[in-house]
Amino acid sequence: MRNPRNEPLADHDIAEATGSDKGPERRCILSGRIASRDELLRLAISPDGDVLPDAHAKAPGRGAWIGVTRSELAEALANGKLKGALSRAFKNGRLAIPDNLPDLVGAALSRAFLDRLGLEMRSGRLILGSDRIAGEARLGRVAALYHAADASDDGSRKLDQAWRVGSEAEGSGLSGLRLPLDRAALSVALGRDNVVHLALADAASAKRVAIPLQRLVNFLGAPGASLDEDACRAGDDAAPASMATNEF
Repeated sequence: MRNPRNEPLADHDIAEATGSDKGPERRCILSGRIASRDELLRLAISPDGDVLPDAHAKAPGRGAWIGVTRSELAEALANGKLKGALSRAFKNGRLAIPDNLPDLVGAALSRAFLDRLGLEMRSGRLILGSDRIAGEARLGRVAALYHAADASDDGSRKLDQAWRVGSEAEGSGLSGLRLPLDRAALSVALGRDNVVHLALADAASAKRVAIPLQRLVNFLGAPGASLDEDACRAGDDAAPASMATNEF
């Protein structure tokens, strides 16, 4: 099997690597489904046989890919399907799979998403504060809009409307994505008070955030539209905006 360019882990992983317009693809060892590696989670296998989540898909050593929800992973762990799939894939029955693997995966995926938001904030591309978001959105300077899980419907609707106006998408139903994380988690991760709504200033940032967010949403089984489609409504030429500090 040929290794995709810039994919140094592929020659050690149990995975499919095919050429498509979505980039490198991988096969889920539990379902057999082939999907973009950006949608799947890599489990890293250490030389000692320890199985741990690799949310950034960068850990050294061998690995395998899964594309299932939290409940499906818990069931596969409980009934031995996961261990069997890994043992057959690596021809090694001496694998150490932690009993709380679903919890570890959920925490790792949440952290990967929040870390990415933090990087975008430090680069000045994350917009915080409902007033600042509304103003930038009406000027067409918002590429992606997100609401905390416990954000009020009224506040979310107002920002959604501002985004539609700035995106010249009135009547389209375009709206921000409600995240599977509440304001407390977002506030702690970003070091700000009461982070309820947040936005990204350009399409490149939105695409970078969409990858860890897609993995998290898929794992939690959260409903929602394609993140890739919703992440870049403003276009590649959306003007960067400075980070706001006036939280909602």
